[in-house]
Amino acid sequence: MIKRWTLKKPDSDRVKDIVTHGCISPLAARSLVMQGIDTMEKAAAFFGQDKEERYLDPFDIMDMDKAADIIADAVENERFICIYGDYDCDGITATAVMTDYLENIGANVIPYINERAEGYGMNPDAVRKLHEKGVELIITVDNGIAAIDEAKLCKELGMELIVTDHHQPGDELPCAAAVVDPHRKDDTCGYEDYCGCGLALKLVAAVEQKLGGDDPDSMDFAIDTYGDLCAVATVADVVPLTAENRLLVQDGMIRLANTERPGLAQLMEKAGIKEINSTALAFGIAPKINAAGRIASPSEALSLLMCDDEEMADRLADRVMKLNAERQSLTDEIYRDIAEQVNNDPYLLNRRVLVFVSKGWHHGVIGIAAARLVEIFDKPAFVMTEEENGELRGSARSCGDFNVFDSLVFCSEHLTKKGGHSGAGGFSLEKKDLQGFMDGLEKYAASLPERPVTQIPVCADLTASDITVENVEGLSILEPFGEQNPQPVFLFPDCVVTDIMPMSEGAHTRLTLDMNGTKLDAPIFRQRTEDFPYKKGDRLNILASLGVNEWNGRKSIRLRVIDMRRKGIKQEKLINAEDYYDRFRRGELTDERLLKGMTPDRGIMGKIYLNIKGKSTPHDLYSSLGDENVNYCMLLNALDIFDEAGLISYDRFANTVERRQVTGKADLTLTPTYKKLTKAV
Repeated sequence: MIKRWTLKKPDSDRVKDIVTHGCISPLAARSLVMQGIDTMEKAAAFFGQDKEERYLDPFDIMDMDKAADIIADAVENERFICIYGDYDCDGITATAVMTDYLENIGANVIPYINERAEGYGMNPDAVRKLHEKGVELIITVDNGIAAIDEAKLCKELGMELIVTDHHQPGDELPCAAAVVDPHRKDDTCGYEDYCGCGLALKLVAAVEQKLGGDDPDSMDFAIDTYGDLCAVATVADVVPLTAENRLLVQDGMIRLANTERPGLAQLMEKAGIKEINSTALAFGIAPKINAAGRIASPSEALSLLMCDDEEMADRLADRVMKLNAERQSLTDEIYRDIAEQVNNDPYLLNRRVLVFVSKGWHHGVIGIAAARLVEIFDKPAFVMTEEENGELRGSARSCGDFNVFDSLVFCSEHLTKKGGHSGAGGFSLEKKDLQGFMDGLEKYAASLPERPVTQIPVCADLTASDITVENVEGLSILEPFGEQNPQPVFLFPDCVVTDIMPMSEGAHTRLTLDMNGTKLDAPIFRQRTEDFPYKKGDRLNILASLGVNEWNGRKSIRLRVIDMRRKGIKQEKLINAEDYYDRFRRGELTDERLLKGMTPDRGIMGKIYLNIKGKSTPHDLYSSLGDENVNYCMLLNALDIFDEAGLISYDRFANTVERRQVTGKADLTLTPTYKKLTKAV
């Protein structure tokens, strides 16, 4: 599916003003203006001024004072404390921060993190087990705001509860001694976008201030001690990198580069991380920490982060890296299974919402698989695995204006569990309700004003003169990149492919491009070289982010490819055509004029077939035809006819076609698609 590239021309005068007065590179200035940061005042606010003014007082957050008092009292009176965390990267790091801090000040404390099989958040069985162990105070991190029943249970058992969470509260707050959540309706702290670990760090500063006699430098202490973990969590949990979060990550990355945590240092070394930036955090560190909770136990990642022994850290880092490799292997297995399902039943891709189900898929990685499907097919994706008890457990990801949580609410009659937000969610249902759930998702998607299409904002189309090492290095001032501060994406028009090389034994592909005499290096990750649809000499328009390679003291420009298409593609025509094609495949089109316009005659089918040379994508085949009498719907229907007649191999998962070796003639009029088209017309 084609994505919508949105390219707007920034106001050149505003760009020039920021370059002149802000002393930043032209590319960085363009990127700021494209985000609406188009004055020096806005730029100053984005980059920030005095650190003390930017870090809010922890006690500005509702109930932080209560929480700090209770914890200080518990430490002084040697009460048994439990830090109750979540099993993702944010929850694991937050648990490490609070547990490590309390241990270091002499508290009697233990950590507890749910196994993934226990589900998200507090659960009554865990609360009872902790009570049996003698726990007197539970402090939640990255969860607890929805623990209404569990909070009541704590009260019945005589246990005190402090909730620290960054998720949206419901209509009722848990009956805890303190509820620290900036999203509370009555909270007026002025900033609400912290992740769970960010709130844990603020709580550390608050307790330190209580115990240290109102020490005003407690935030500095918290950042110096735990900023490295907080930076990883803030990027990993995809919270907005604005205001204080931006500063937390900036300061945290400085600490991360010189971290004194043996486990974290070993993990970065084994992951090959040499440069600390938001990309390294998001793709190099966070997935490894998450892998433990997805594949085995989050306690393994927690032990790694809290370990202070070099030899133990080395062994634990090896274990976490092994779990991450297993996670990748399990995800690849799901991709292969889905590819087989798609090529056995192509209609699965014509639904408004992609739904895939199988036995044996690991529930810890189905969310990753769903996200990858959205990236490939530009449609909301719901992936489910059938558990041993017959229950279906699923994870969903969205694109465009499709709201996952709203869709789950819409289909709630078919579900036993649901949760999430606009972009992602988790759910469970009985197998007998699967068809009703799928139909409900289609009905919800049909109610949206238009088909969800992924938008890729493009900062600028570049000329060869723009692509200098100095200009590209100037983009680093915009770091850290993440939610609400995306890494700038640029258009590289009319690039000639001069070389195609495999990386990692063909799992990834590296291109060499020539843009008007400028040589560019462009790796494409998760693109198998054998499936790469272009050849040397092809002219492409490329969307990519920019970086700098350094080898033997020599610097060169590196492109990280985001999307590509053959020069000349008209995206809006293709977006509309793909929509009409899906509607035809679903049997929704009744307008004879539209149906006639997407029906290929024998002459057109012959021309399309003869233009299939080697392996190519439908988009490329369409652009190579250059025939105004052939629209994209017509071409897609022709490819379906050829596939049904056995004339081509059509891999719909890889979105490639190539001719088969055939003998004799095939009667195209006998294929299901041809019959459906001609019967309708």
